Amino acid sequence: MPSAPKSHHFSFSKSKRLTDPIEFKRVKNEGKAQGGALLVIGALRTGEENISRAGFVTSKRLGGAVVRNRVRRRLRDIVRTQQARLRKGFWFVVVARPAAARATYGALKDEWLRLAERASILAP
Repeated sequence: MPSAPKSHHFSFSKSKRLTDPIEFKRVKNEGKAQGGALLVIGALRTGEENISRAGFVTSKRLGGAVVRNRVRRRLRDIVRTQQARLRKGFWFVVVARPAAARATYGALKDEWLRLAERASILAP
């Protein structure tokens, strides 16, 4: 059975992600953080790029690899589906708190949207 064609509209390539530890450290040291019960979003306005880039942190405090990977996939999906609303020229890091491992997708999305609005990374 052939698979359905994949849409490139919601692609989330590595060029749109923060991957280097120096980039994460720069967001932590120079950016501003907005915290909630499930997530913390650190945002840094770079103004250097025409796109926004995102990083995701799921520490071992969340649980085993399966749990961490599930949370990371959910967070990537949330950012991917909201990428049209992201303001250009921002780097942001989403850090999952231990409660995120037990949260539903809807709860994670609601908190991400609320924190992203507070961090001013969403376009008006």
